[in-house]
Amino acid sequence: MEKFYQLWKKFGKNFEQGGKLTWLSSFYDAFDTFLFTPQTTAKRVGAQIHDGSDSKRTMIIVVLALVPAMLFGMFNVGYQHLLATGQLAEGLTCALWWKAFAFGLLAVLPLIIVSYAVGLGIEFVVAQIKHEEVAEGFLVTGFIIPLILPINTPLWQVAIAVAFAVVFAKEVFGGTGYNIFNVALIARAFLFFAYPTHMTGDKAFIRTEGTWGWDGGYALIDGFTGATPLTQLATTTEANLMPADFWTAVNGLIPGSVGETCVWAIALGAILLLVTGVASWKTMLAILATAGCTAWLFNEFGPDTAVANYPWYLQLVTGGLLFGAVFMATDPVTSARTECGKWIYGILIGFMVIVIRVLNAGYPEGMMLAILLGNAFAPLIDWCVVQVNINKRAKRLNSASDKLA
Repeated sequence: MEKFYQLWKKFGKNFEQGGKLTWLSSFYDAFDTFLFTPQTTAKRVGAQIHDGSDSKRTMIIVVLALVPAMLFGMFNVGYQHLLATGQLAEGLTCALWWKAFAFGLLAVLPLIIVSYAVGLGIEFVVAQIKHEEVAEGFLVTGFIIPLILPINTPLWQVAIAVAFAVVFAKEVFGGTGYNIFNVALIARAFLFFAYPTHMTGDKAFIRTEGTWGWDGGYALIDGFTGATPLTQLATTTEANLMPADFWTAVNGLIPGSVGETCVWAIALGAILLLVTGVASWKTMLAILATAGCTAWLFNEFGPDTAVANYPWYLQLVTGGLLFGAVFMATDPVTSARTECGKWIYGILIGFMVIVIRVLNAGYPEGMMLAILLGNAFAPLIDWCVVQVNINKRAKRLNSASDKLA
């Protein structure tokens, strides 16, 4: 590794000021900081660099936390395909398990490739134009976008949505660290409002046809539905419909966006984020507790509709509520940063997601809009918290001065 590092640094001289490839310095710096930890450290105390931890390492931790959800999402895409085409009539054998995963892998991988190719391409071009380092924020954003989309989203739509989100939700605000709204959610919101027929309905979440020409000769079984549990609740006239039982929802074997269905996989990612201190447990707990309480209130006192009667514990494990609470609401750039503000921010999101689900059938999921609303209020929440603390300290100072006088 040391020899490779020395060769890499020797090659890097071409990208330094006056080198043959100076105009590509941002490209080299991006790969250099991705492959190797920073070598600039200081032994003095104070505002100095004391270790090799940087934002790229933090982003990589988040990506690793997303891997379980991605892997299960790949399996579930194949599983739902086998289920819809009647190939699981005799149960899930080992051979069918691997077939499901392979099918899902081939279906999900193009989404990831397109997301990274378009997003990172724009990031590199903007960095070269501005003569700045390539920001590392899209390492996570590019991974999250495919996980929050229906599997049948056309690749050209993914490309357009990623480009729109990176340019108009990030770069126009100044780049990584300056964006107001979560970039991945802006991509999903763009698709939701621009191409609604590809984001909802029975055909959006189940890959019924083959992937890359493989395994496309099976017909759908009678009575097949590819709608998510929340979509079924929003569109039914039955007051007590139960589209999914608790353990099926926890295990994630239900239609939904690629990475949002399995509670166990998301929980593994949450544990990693909490242990490493990357995400705030206060935001997660506030969202889940408030959403559960709000759903329970609708269970007891809400309208006599299927979604209002849907048990509060099922509300927590269906849809993108848990995924959003763990991976998107905790985004350090767009969420509240003060400790008290994190509670308020989480409470706002947890309350709004259930209200949107229950009272607006046009948005059966709700988590996307709830987080974007929380993003909009996060700066105000932090400002109010800071002002309250300033006023408290001013009162204590005045009280102490009066006593001394």
